[in-house]
Amino acid sequence: MKESFVLCSSCFSNQGLKISAQKLGTKSNTSCKGCNESKGYKLTKNILNDLAHQFFVMGSSIKSDYGGAPRIQFNEHQETSIICTDDINQDIKLFEKYLGVGFFHYGPRLWTLGYITPLEELQDENKRMYIIKRIINEYPIFELNSSKVFYRLRVEPSEPSNIGEYDSSPFPGKGRLDSKDFKVFYASQDLEVCIHECRVSVTDELYVATVRPAKSLKMLDLSTSISEQCTEFESLNISLMMLFYAGKHSYEILRLLSLEAYEKGFDGIIFPSFFTQARLGKLPLPSIYQSLDNRIDEFREIEISGKIPNIAIFGQPIEDKRVEVVSINKLVLNRVVYDYFFGPADVN
Repeated sequence: MKESFVLCSSCFSNQGLKISAQKLGTKSNTSCKGCNESKGYKLTKNILNDLAHQFFVMGSSIKSDYGGAPRIQFNEHQETSIICTDDINQDIKLFEKYLGVGFFHYGPRLWTLGYITPLEELQDENKRMYIIKRIINEYPIFELNSSKVFYRLRVEPSEPSNIGEYDSSPFPGKGRLDSKDFKVFYASQDLEVCIHECRVSVTDELYVATVRPAKSLKMLDLSTSISEQCTEFESLNISLMMLFYAGKHSYEILRLLSLEAYEKGFDGIIFPSFFTQARLGKLPLPSIYQSLDNRIDEFREIEISGKIPNIAIFGQPIEDKRVEVVSINKLVLNRVVYDYFFGPADVN
């Protein structure tokens, strides 16, 4: 039986909810049972539930130094105890009436905010090297061979056709894995992620080199997950994921990891992209919905699909002839598309 419409986008007072309802709803000229408007995008009860989750749960997410979690949850067992702006408070009554739910402040599990033993030890100067050595010993080796093509993007190089322009930066110490006197060649298997990582704009002159290994490279693969028999509070997988998704405060730890991998004979590291979440539309944070129980296939699939590997090769691999430039092209950005949703501006 086809589910009937209960509300439409015109029923809402808050502009963010209106737009979100338009994006999720169905275009129909039938009169709305809630407001009698015919132009609004119609919502079934299931779509209304999706709207509530997107706006109040995902839209209220906050980021901590590592990880993050929503501030709001809702269910049919609790009455509404949050206070938002007047227009949202008015709209909440519609959700209460048609879904039979209440909205309340959510107390997340602390692991989602980065309270994970390996991650905490990585932040402790006296304990971090033990965890770094664990990572290097427990994560798999990936042989990067000439069948793997990837991309290196440059913004306004002085000599675009010169292959040397696409080698590691001559001024190391600004990226996640490079440090002073330790150069790292960053590239990506996904050109769109490469564009995001370089923070380019449509006014930039962009050039991209297609590169591949000239010989097999021994890479530490941190884009995958290891099998773990532990809780989220002890998980090395989550610790590493949060470390790579964090801001510049994580660079000191990642640079030590990079140097240690180099000392252990690795040619480089394969790692998850900082912009993976945006690229795959899995905002706000994987930690909100991701299970680290690697024995359950469906969660493992989510975990793996949430990462697009980036490549970091130590040193200057073009100069050292460890990678070869296959071709060089000018890159023109023809269209930029943003996908977005809304949330409440203030919650009390």
